[in-house]
Amino acid sequence: MKTRCDWPGSNALMLAYHDTEWGVPAHDDRTLLEFLLLDNAQAGLSWSTILNKRENYRRAFDHFDAEKIARYDEGKIAALLSDPGIVRNRLKVASAVSNARAFLAVRSEFGSFDAYVWGFVGGRTIRNAWETLQDIPATSPESDALSKDLKRRGFKFVGSTICYAFMQATGLVNDHLVSCFRYTQCG
Repeated sequence: MKTRCDWPGSNALMLAYHDTEWGVPAHDDRTLLEFLLLDNAQAGLSWSTILNKRENYRRAFDHFDAEKIARYDEGKIAALLSDPGIVRNRLKVASAVSNARAFLAVRSEFGSFDAYVWGFVGGRTIRNAWETLQDIPATSPESDALSKDLKRRGFKFVGSTICYAFMQATGLVNDHLVSCFRYTQCG
């Protein structure tokens, strides 16, 4: 019988996220933006910290509506920086706004952010076959390429490790362990 990947230190919220969302191929631009901005906010923090604040992020960032976020001004940024429900880091909040603007430019160029980002994996989930959590890398050639291109397009907080986490979350990469019940479901 297959079991869950057993992430270290997992709580009920993390396990539910693993069991229902992590690694599921995402093709909706709003969902892709949400994960990109949440992964940006996560830089240097644990994913559980951000996951616990996710509903606050959805509220604070207009449910990840790129057009609205791209119009945020200094007043809105100041309001976000006083919101205890999110990570109040000026660079991360400002990058969410600039990343929304860059996101819109990519969407305009490619027709969708989905078409752009899935191009880095040839339009198909990369299905790895890891046996242990220690086998899972922090980066890949694909996350290196995505990071480099996002940076070239003006995105911030998009190092290769953040890009790899984004790719895992949105199903561009299936990094469930082969012993995990989600491995075949997310294939």
